[in-house]
Amino acid sequence: MKAPENVNPWTVKSSEIKYENPWISVTEHQVLNPNGGEGIYGQVDFKNFAIGIIPLDEENNTWLVGQYRFPLKEYSWEIPEGGCPENEDWLLAAKRELKEETGIEAAIFQNIAKIHTSNSVCNEVGYVFLAENLTFGNPEPEETEELAIKKVSLKAAVEMVMNNEITDSISVIGILKAAKLKGII
Repeated sequence: MKAPENVNPWTVKSSEIKYENPWISVTEHQVLNPNGGEGIYGQVDFKNFAIGIIPLDEENNTWLVGQYRFPLKEYSWEIPEGGCPENEDWLLAAKRELKEETGIEAAIFQNIAKIHTSNSVCNEVGYVFLAENLTFGNPEPEETEELAIKKVSLKAAVEMVMNNEITDSISVIGILKAAKLKGII
């Protein structure tokens, strides 16, 4: 018999934080799984929300940022993204990250998606904004960012997703959802 959707079938016997820094903590839980078996469950807790932004001009062009991603050991093309501390407004974080990474500012922002980035091992929640009515300035990347900026049509961004040239989960979801909302797909 299936448990009701709002009932947690896991029993946590104990929990211990094994690692912590300003951005994440890693907790090891001693658990009883839904079938009663003993085990461990490792969980990464994020201290920020993930924010992604799809800047879109009147011709349905968008801007991607490219950077080397240390954990993947790969170069990655993505939508502009960043972190939002729990006490900061998501929209303010979206505006800050868009300007910081691309130099773009937008008069219109629409929250188009809520995402759980990898819900089997972490609690990270992401939000994607569509940004329109754009003005352009100079990027102001953080010290840890070495970014390339590329203007592409939203249709080309969808093709990059479909060809696995864009694999970042927030970017994939944001691009596909924006394209659906704009009638591209």
